[in-house]
Amino acid sequence: MKQLQLRYLFIALALGASLASCRKDKNEPTDTFETPDVLILSQGNIGKNNSLVSSYNFTSNNLVTDAFSAVNGRGIGDTGNDIKQYGSKIYIVVNYSSTVEVIASRSLKSLKQVPLMNGATPRQPRSIAFYQNKAYVSSYDGTVAVIDTASLTVDKFINVGRNPEQLAVANGKLYVANSGGLDYPNVDNTVSVINLNTGTLVKTITVGDNPYGVAVDKGGDVYVSAYGVYYGPEDPLNTSASLAVINSATDEVKTKNDFFGSNFTISGNFGYYLNWDSTISVYDTDKEVVIKDNLISDGTTFKAAYNLTVADNGEFFVTDAKDYSSDGELFIFDSSGKKRHTLTTGINPSAVLIVKK
Repeated sequence: MKQLQLRYLFIALALGASLASCRKDKNEPTDTFETPDVLILSQGNIGKNNSLVSSYNFTSNNLVTDAFSAVNGRGIGDTGNDIKQYGSKIYIVVNYSSTVEVIASRSLKSLKQVPLMNGATPRQPRSIAFYQNKAYVSSYDGTVAVIDTASLTVDKFINVGRNPEQLAVANGKLYVANSGGLDYPNVDNTVSVINLNTGTLVKTITVGDNPYGVAVDKGGDVYVSAYGVYYGPEDPLNTSASLAVINSATDEVKTKNDFFGSNFTISGNFGYYLNWDSTISVYDTDKEVVIKDNLISDGTTFKAAYNLTVADNGEFFVTDAKDYSSDGELFIFDSSGKKRHTLTTGINPSAVLIVKK
């Protein structure tokens, strides 16, 4: 199994007891709910069925630590892994429960819980992306589920590589990072390319060992981050973490370089990623060079930076998993890199969604 590399799988969640007066009892659903500006997904402890979604409103400065449960009277399940919005719906990918929870973006009311099972066997969904009224969900069983966003039913499953992680759309195609991480160190090193007009696998591209992250820039280049493989000190079989850039017009790898950051994300013309020393580097996707070593300007540091999200206006959000077993925090920064807010979350806050109104 991955060690630190599999933190997305093995790190848990529960949502932190912040602003206790705002906490709602899980058994008391309410019809009155403040429209969220930000949602924070915390994974919880694997096997504990305690994933949580927190809601924060900038105007009122109000945090509801277990917002989904407050609205719906139940939890979202075991090990929430991804949360994204498409239109008026928000989709929460819950790994160990093997479900996709679909909720209304303004009220957070559950619209449907979509199971992803192969008979009685959980598929273990990981990440989600969207294209032309379809949701595409990668699962550790080596498939991508195609969900109709109107009916919220599964149209079909497309076979890809081993243990796929993140996926993204570019140039009418879906790019899926095949990690092979459950067989570590016998990992995968490929990206599956699916033609979204035909729904078929059209190419497999070799990238770095144990790929996990996929991001797309404005020009259509696809950035694939990979963990590499570590066998032991000075072992000749060790391979470096890497960042490969794929031209989506030709589906050829343009560049591939060592990359020791994490959470590579793109907003506008720039890429952003976390470093192990609590800094955030800024990468110019046109020039393909780092243009700033640290986006944080006020000296803020983290114990275990876990997720990075950058808004269109330049504000950015960093979650801190702390010790991976107690409540984490969400740090909100303005575009100048100064901290605006610190919010207590649950255990291992793994994803942040800026809600579009």
